[in-house]
Amino acid sequence: MGTWGSGNFESDTALDHLSSVVDGLVTEIAEALDGDPVEIEPDEYWGVAVPCNLELLHTLAVAGYASEGMPEAGVVEDWKRTFLAVWERTVDGLEPSPEFKEERRTVLNRTFDQLADVIARRATDDR
Repeated sequence: MGTWGSGNFESDTALDHLSSVVDGLVTEIAEALDGDPVEIEPDEYWGVAVPCNLELLHTLAVAGYASEGMPEAGVVEDWKRTFLAVWERTVDGLEPSPEFKEERRTVLNRTFDQLADVIARRATDDR
């Protein structure tokens, strides 16, 4: 089809690029959550990067730029259970203030839930 508009994502090449970005984000999340749980502890790289990747996927989905390659909502919910189990088990070792711990827990829950919700809505709309 080539190019069908002047927007940044209105060409086959742009959508190919977007697909590789989405695939990369999803793959990183999946590999981190399937790997050694130590790697997703709150003070480890993937303990910080996984929520960042989720937020990026959500932003792309809300903007209408990501549907291909997105995980199913149930997968995101499984990721949430895995991630938060590690977080809950290890966060106290970092001695956070009770306020920070509660605020961060709220942000993490929202981050997973908002992605699962937008994916679920898209699946319902596509029917």
